[in-house]
Amino acid sequence: MSSCKKKDAVTPDPIPVTTTGKVSAVAGSGAAGFANGTAGSAVFSYPTGITIDASGNNLLVADQANNQIRKIVISSGATTTFSGSTVQGSTNASAAGVVAAYNNPSGVAVDATGNTYVADFANNQIRKITSAGVVSTLAGSTSSGKVDATGTTARFNGPASVAVNPLTGDVYVAEYNNHTIRKVTSAGVVTTVAGNGAGKVDATGTSAKFNGPRGIALNTATGDIYVADALNNVIRKVTSAGVVTTFAGSGNMGNADGAGTAASFNRPTGVAVDAAGNVYVADTNNNLVRKITPAGTVTSVAGSGYLNLITPFNSPVAVAVDATGTIYVASSLGNVIQKITQ
Repeated sequence: MSSCKKKDAVTPDPIPVTTTGKVSAVAGSGAAGFANGTAGSAVFSYPTGITIDASGNNLLVADQANNQIRKIVISSGATTTFSGSTVQGSTNASAAGVVAAYNNPSGVAVDATGNTYVADFANNQIRKITSAGVVSTLAGSTSSGKVDATGTTARFNGPASVAVNPLTGDVYVAEYNNHTIRKVTSAGVVTTVAGNGAGKVDATGTSAKFNGPRGIALNTATGDIYVADALNNVIRKVTSAGVVTTFAGSGNMGNADGAGTAASFNRPTGVAVDAAGNVYVADTNNNLVRKITPAGTVTSVAGSGYLNLITPFNSPVAVAVDATGTIYVASSLGNVIQKITQ
Protein backbone atom coordinates (compact mmCIF):
# COMPACT_ATOMS: atom_id res chain seq x y z
CA MET A 1 0.00 0.00 0.00
CA SER A 2 1.54 3.29 -1.11
CA SER A 3 -0.50 5.64 1.04
CA CYS A 4 -2.30 5.53 4.35
CA LYS A 5 -5.51 7.04 3.06
CA LYS A 6 -8.76 5.37 4.07
CA LYS A 7 -9.92 2.50 1.89
CA ASP A 8 -13.51 1.59 1.22
CA ALA A 9 -14.87 -1.16 3.43
CA VAL A 10 -18.08 -3.11 3.63
CA THR A 11 -19.71 -2.06 6.87
CA PRO A 12 -22.35 -4.10 8.70
CA ASP A 13 -25.53 -2.38 9.76
CA PRO A 14 -24.45 -0.08 12.60
CA ILE A 15 -26.23 0.20 15.89
CA PRO A 16 -27.29 3.60 17.30
CA VAL A 17 -24.56 5.18 19.41
CA THR A 18 -24.82 7.38 22.47
CA THR A 19 -22.27 10.17 22.81
CA THR A 20 -21.78 13.00 25.29
CA GLY A 21 -18.89 15.04 23.87
CA LYS A 22 -19.40 18.52 22.42
CA VAL A 23 -17.68 19.02 19.06
CA SER A 24 -16.51 22.39 17.75
CA ALA A 25 -14.20 23.64 15.01
CA VAL A 26 -10.60 24.72 15.59
CA ALA A 27 -9.31 25.37 12.07
CA GLY A 28 -10.04 24.55 8.46
CA SER A 29 -12.58 25.66 5.88
CA GLY A 30 -13.63 22.14 4.94
CA ALA A 31 -12.37 22.53 1.38
CA ALA A 32 -9.21 20.73 0.26
CA GLY A 33 -6.33 23.03 -0.63
CA PHE A 34 -3.71 25.17 1.01
CA ALA A 35 -3.95 28.49 2.81
CA ASN A 36 -2.66 29.84 6.08
CA GLY A 37 -5.11 31.93 8.06
CA THR A 38 -7.22 31.99 11.19
CA ALA A 39 -9.80 29.33 12.08
CA GLY A 40 -12.15 28.82 9.13
CA SER A 41 -9.98 30.76 6.69
CA ALA A 42 -7.18 28.19 6.95
CA VAL A 43 -7.21 25.38 4.41
CA PHE A 44 -5.81 21.84 4.77
CA SER A 45 -5.58 18.88 2.43
CA TYR A 46 -6.00 15.46 4.03
CA PRO A 47 -4.63 16.12 7.55
CA THR A 48 -3.64 12.77 9.05
CA GLY A 49 -1.56 13.41 12.16
CA ILE A 50 -1.98 15.68 15.18
CA THR A 51 -0.17 16.41 18.43
CA ILE A 52 0.04 19.10 21.09
CA ASP A 53 3.37 20.89 21.38
CA ALA A 54 5.51 21.11 24.51
CA SER A 55 3.96 24.44 25.55
CA GLY A 56 0.44 23.00 25.45
CA ASN A 57 -0.71 26.05 23.52
CA ASN A 58 -0.35 24.87 19.95
CA LEU A 59 -1.28 21.95 17.73
CA LEU A 60 1.03 20.50 15.12
CA VAL A 61 -0.67 18.79 12.19
CA ALA A 62 0.72 16.47 9.53
CA ASP A 63 -1.03 17.96 6.49
CA GLN A 64 -0.40 14.96 4.30
CA ALA A 65 -1.47 16.00 0.81
CA ASN A 66 0.17 19.42 1.27
CA ASN A 67 3.45 17.77 2.34
CA GLN A 68 3.69 20.10 5.32
CA ILE A 69 3.61 20.28 9.07
CA ARG A 70 1.19 23.02 10.09
CA LYS A 71 0.99 24.86 13.41
CA ILE A 72 -2.29 25.99 14.97
CA VAL A 73 -2.58 28.34 17.94
CA ILE A 74 -5.31 26.65 19.97
CA SER A 75 -6.77 29.82 21.46
CA SER A 76 -7.34 31.55 18.11
CA GLY A 77 -7.10 28.90 15.41
CA ALA A 78 -4.35 30.91 13.71
CA THR A 79 -2.67 28.49 11.29
CA THR A 80 0.82 28.79 9.82
CA THR A 81 3.32 26.54 8.07
CA PHE A 82 5.67 25.06 10.66
CA SER A 83 7.85 23.08 8.25
CA GLY A 84 7.87 22.00 4.63
CA SER A 85 6.68 23.23 1.26
CA THR A 86 3.77 22.03 -0.82
CA VAL A 87 6.23 20.33 -3.18
CA GLN A 88 7.08 16.69 -2.48
CA GLY A 89 10.72 15.95 -1.69
CA SER A 90 13.14 14.67 0.91
CA THR A 91 15.52 17.57 1.51
CA ASN A 92 16.54 18.53 5.03
CA ALA A 93 16.89 22.08 6.38
CA SER A 94 20.34 22.85 7.74
CA ALA A 95 19.30 26.15 9.30
CA ALA A 96 16.24 28.08 10.31
CA GLY A 97 14.59 29.66 7.30
CA VAL A 98 15.67 26.87 4.95
CA VAL A 99 12.62 25.07 3.59
CA ALA A 100 12.64 21.29 4.03
CA ALA A 101 10.60 18.91 1.91
CA TYR A 102 8.44 15.92 2.86
CA ASN A 103 6.50 13.29 0.94
CA ASN A 104 3.06 12.55 2.38
CA PRO A 105 3.92 13.08 6.06
CA SER A 106 1.31 11.21 8.06
CA GLY A 107 2.26 11.35 11.74
CA VAL A 108 3.78 13.84 14.16
CA ALA A 109 4.92 13.84 17.80
CA VAL A 110 6.90 16.14 20.09
CA ASP A 111 9.31 15.54 22.95
CA ALA A 112 9.65 17.46 26.20
CA THR A 113 12.37 19.77 24.86
CA GLY A 114 10.45 20.94 21.80
CA ASN A 115 11.82 18.64 19.12
CA THR A 116 9.23 17.42 16.62
CA TYR A 117 9.31 14.01 14.95
CA VAL A 118 7.59 13.26 11.66
CA ALA A 119 6.56 9.94 10.13
CA ASP A 120 7.44 10.82 6.53
CA PHE A 121 5.30 8.09 5.01
CA ALA A 122 6.22 8.04 1.32
CA ASN A 123 9.88 8.89 2.01
CA ASN A 124 10.11 5.91 4.39
CA GLN A 125 11.90 8.10 6.90
CA ILE A 126 11.64 9.49 10.41
CA ARG A 127 12.47 13.18 10.35
CA LYS A 128 13.41 15.45 13.26
CA ILE A 129 12.68 19.17 13.53
CA THR A 130 14.48 21.09 16.28
CA SER A 131 12.87 24.00 18.10
CA ALA A 132 15.07 26.24 15.92
CA GLY A 133 13.56 24.77 12.75
CA VAL A 134 16.51 22.64 11.68
CA VAL A 135 15.28 19.49 9.91
CA SER A 136 17.29 16.27 9.72
CA THR A 137 16.67 12.61 8.94
CA LEU A 138 16.81 10.62 12.17
CA ALA A 139 16.47 7.23 10.47
CA GLY A 140 15.53 5.66 7.17
CA SER A 141 16.20 6.14 3.49
CA THR A 142 13.92 7.01 0.60
CA SER A 143 14.38 3.37 -0.43
CA SER A 144 11.79 1.11 1.20
CA GLY A 145 12.66 -2.07 3.06
CA LYS A 146 12.94 -3.54 6.53
CA VAL A 147 16.40 -3.23 8.01
CA ASP A 148 17.29 -2.66 11.66
CA ALA A 149 20.39 -0.46 11.61
CA THR A 150 21.50 3.08 12.43
CA GLY A 151 20.43 6.30 10.73
CA THR A 152 19.99 6.25 6.99
CA THR A 153 21.24 2.65 6.80
CA ALA A 154 17.96 1.53 8.39
CA ARG A 155 14.96 0.89 6.17
CA PHE A 156 11.23 1.44 6.70
CA ASN A 157 8.21 0.82 4.51
CA GLY A 158 5.38 3.24 5.16
CA PRO A 159 6.00 4.66 8.64
CA ALA A 160 2.53 5.95 9.48
CA SER A 161 2.76 7.47 12.95
CA VAL A 162 5.17 8.19 15.77
CA ALA A 163 5.16 8.49 19.57
CA VAL A 164 7.99 9.73 21.79
CA ASN A 165 9.04 8.57 25.25
CA PRO A 166 9.83 11.82 27.08
CA LEU A 167 12.01 10.01 29.61
CA THR A 168 14.34 8.33 27.11
CA GLY A 169 13.86 10.21 23.86
CA ASP A 170 13.06 6.95 22.07
CA VAL A 171 10.70 7.28 19.12
CA TYR A 172 8.21 4.48 18.46
CA VAL A 173 6.94 3.97 14.93
CA ALA A 174 3.82 2.24 13.62
CA GLU A 175 4.98 0.90 10.28
CA TYR A 176 1.97 0.34 8.07
CA ASN A 177 3.39 -1.61 5.15
CA ASN A 178 5.81 -3.77 7.15
CA HIS A 179 3.16 -4.47 9.83
CA THR A 180 5.64 -3.78 12.61
CA ILE A 181 6.35 -1.54 15.58
CA ARG A 182 9.88 -0.14 15.46
CA LYS A 183 11.94 1.87 17.93
CA VAL A 184 14.41 4.62 17.06
CA THR A 185 16.78 5.89 19.75
CA SER A 186 17.91 9.50 19.92
CA ALA A 187 21.11 8.32 18.21
CA GLY A 188 19.10 6.89 15.30
CA VAL A 189 19.50 3.21 16.21
CA VAL A 190 16.50 1.30 14.82
CA THR A 191 15.21 -2.00 16.25
CA THR A 192 12.01 -3.99 15.84
CA VAL A 193 9.85 -4.05 18.97
CA ALA A 194 7.07 -6.30 17.69
CA GLY A 195 5.52 -7.66 14.53
CA ASN A 196 6.67 -9.68 11.55
CA GLY A 197 4.40 -9.71 8.51
CA ALA A 198 0.65 -9.27 8.23
CA GLY A 199 -1.68 -11.22 10.51
CA LYS A 200 -3.26 -11.11 13.94
CA VAL A 201 -1.27 -12.95 16.59
CA ASP A 202 -0.89 -12.01 20.24
CA ALA A 203 2.63 -12.99 21.25
CA THR A 204 6.00 -11.49 22.16
CA GLY A 205 8.25 -9.47 19.87
CA THR A 206 8.52 -10.66 16.29
CA SER A 207 6.27 -13.65 17.02
CA ALA A 208 3.34 -11.21 17.19
CA LYS A 209 1.55 -10.03 14.06
CA PHE A 210 -0.27 -6.83 13.09
CA ASN A 211 -2.16 -5.90 9.94
CA GLY A 212 -1.67 -2.31 8.86
CA PRO A 213 -0.81 -0.69 12.20
CA ARG A 214 -1.71 2.95 11.67
CA GLY A 215 -1.71 4.84 14.99
CA ILE A 216 0.58 4.66 18.00
CA ALA A 217 0.59 6.23 21.47
CA LEU A 218 2.61 5.75 24.64
CA ASN A 219 1.48 5.62 28.25
CA THR A 220 4.52 7.21 29.85
CA ALA A 221 3.51 6.08 33.35
CA THR A 222 3.52 2.39 32.46
CA GLY A 223 5.68 2.25 29.33
CA ASP A 224 2.87 0.49 27.47
CA ILE A 225 2.37 1.26 23.78
CA TYR A 226 -1.11 1.32 22.24
CA VAL A 227 -1.52 0.59 18.55
CA ALA A 228 -4.46 1.21 16.24
CA ASP A 229 -4.24 -2.04 14.28
CA ALA A 230 -6.35 -0.67 11.46
CA LEU A 231 -6.92 -3.63 9.16
CA ASN A 232 -7.53 -5.97 12.11
CA ASN A 233 -10.11 -3.52 13.56
CA VAL A 234 -8.62 -3.78 17.04
CA ILE A 235 -6.52 -1.81 19.51
CA ARG A 236 -3.40 -3.68 20.61
CA LYS A 237 -1.20 -3.15 23.66
CA VAL A 238 2.56 -3.68 23.62
CA THR A 239 4.40 -3.79 26.95
CA SER A 240 7.95 -2.54 27.42
CA ALA A 241 9.02 -6.19 27.18
CA GLY A 242 7.39 -6.49 23.73
CA VAL A 243 4.42 -8.59 24.86
CA VAL A 244 1.50 -7.93 22.49
CA THR A 245 -2.13 -8.43 23.50
CA THR A 246 -5.49 -7.34 22.11
CA PHE A 247 -6.67 -4.51 24.35
CA ALA A 248 -10.07 -3.90 22.76
CA GLY A 249 -12.07 -4.96 19.74
CA SER A 250 -13.45 -8.22 18.41
CA GLY A 251 -11.79 -7.91 15.02
CA ASN A 252 -15.18 -7.70 13.31
CA MET A 253 -16.20 -4.38 11.80
CA GLY A 254 -18.82 -2.62 13.91
CA ASN A 255 -19.48 0.20 16.34
CA ALA A 256 -20.49 -1.67 19.48
CA ASP A 257 -19.42 -0.34 22.86
CA GLY A 258 -18.49 -2.85 25.54
CA ALA A 259 -15.68 -4.42 27.50
CA GLY A 260 -12.54 -5.58 25.73
CA THR A 261 -13.23 -7.88 22.80
CA ALA A 262 -17.00 -7.36 23.12
CA ALA A 263 -16.51 -3.93 21.54
CA SER A 264 -15.99 -3.39 17.82
CA PHE A 265 -14.29 -0.84 15.58
CA ASN A 266 -14.20 -0.07 11.87
CA ARG A 267 -10.73 0.90 10.64
CA PRO A 268 -9.35 2.53 13.80
CA THR A 269 -6.43 4.69 12.71
CA GLY A 270 -5.42 7.03 15.53
CA VAL A 271 -4.81 6.69 19.26
CA ALA A 272 -3.89 8.97 22.16
CA VAL A 273 -3.48 8.40 25.91
CA ASP A 274 -4.43 10.83 28.69
CA ALA A 275 -2.79 11.24 32.10
CA ALA A 276 -5.26 8.82 33.71
CA GLY A 277 -4.42 6.07 31.22
CA ASN A 278 -7.58 6.35 29.13
CA VAL A 279 -7.02 5.60 25.45
CA TYR A 280 -8.83 7.63 22.78
CA VAL A 281 -9.38 6.18 19.33
CA ALA A 282 -10.09 7.77 15.97
CA ASP A 283 -12.51 5.13 14.68
CA THR A 284 -12.31 6.25 11.08
CA ASN A 285 -14.96 4.35 9.16
CA ASN A 286 -17.44 4.75 12.01
CA ASN A 287 -16.84 8.52 12.04
CA LEU A 288 -16.49 8.18 15.80
CA VAL A 289 -14.06 9.04 18.55
CA ARG A 290 -14.03 6.29 21.16
CA LYS A 291 -12.68 6.07 24.72
CA ILE A 292 -11.18 2.98 26.34
CA THR A 293 -10.65 2.95 30.10
CA PRO A 294 -7.53 1.33 31.57
CA ALA A 295 -9.74 -1.69 32.33
CA GLY A 296 -10.65 -1.98 28.63
CA THR A 297 -14.23 -0.65 28.64
CA VAL A 298 -15.08 1.06 25.34
CA THR A 299 -17.55 3.94 25.01
CA SER A 300 -18.30 6.42 22.23
CA VAL A 301 -17.37 10.05 22.94
CA ALA A 302 -18.51 11.86 19.80
CA GLY A 303 -19.51 11.17 16.21
CA SER A 304 -22.22 9.54 14.14
CA GLY A 305 -21.31 5.85 14.20
CA TYR A 306 -22.10 5.60 10.48
CA LEU A 307 -19.69 5.46 7.54
CA ASN A 308 -21.95 7.60 5.33
CA LEU A 309 -23.07 10.09 7.98
CA ILE A 310 -20.23 12.61 8.01
CA THR A 311 -21.50 15.04 10.64
CA PRO A 312 -19.77 16.03 12.86
CA PHE A 313 -16.73 14.09 11.59
CA ASN A 314 -15.72 13.08 8.10
CA SER A 315 -13.08 10.38 8.41
CA PRO A 316 -11.38 11.17 11.74
CA VAL A 317 -7.90 9.67 11.52
CA ALA A 318 -5.87 11.13 14.37
CA VAL A 319 -6.48 12.31 17.93
CA ALA A 320 -4.57 14.14 20.65
CA VAL A 321 -5.68 14.86 24.22
CA ASP A 322 -4.55 17.63 26.55
CA ALA A 323 -4.22 17.82 30.33
CA THR A 324 -7.83 18.99 30.72
CA GLY A 325 -9.25 16.08 28.74
CA THR A 326 -10.03 18.13 25.63
CA ILE A 327 -9.61 15.94 22.55
CA TYR A 328 -8.34 17.31 19.24
CA VAL A 329 -9.25 15.50 16.04
CA ALA A 330 -7.84 15.57 12.51
CA SER A 331 -10.68 14.81 10.09
CA SER A 332 -8.94 13.82 6.88
CA LEU A 333 -11.76 13.89 4.33
CA GLY A 334 -13.34 16.82 6.14
CA ASN A 335 -10.06 18.76 5.88
CA VAL A 336 -10.65 20.26 9.32
CA ILE A 337 -9.23 20.18 12.82
CA GLN A 338 -11.88 19.86 15.52
CA LYS A 339 -12.04 19.56 19.28
CA ILE A 340 -14.23 17.61 21.67
CA THR A 341 -15.07 18.94 25.10
CA GLN A 342 -16.00 16.12 27.44
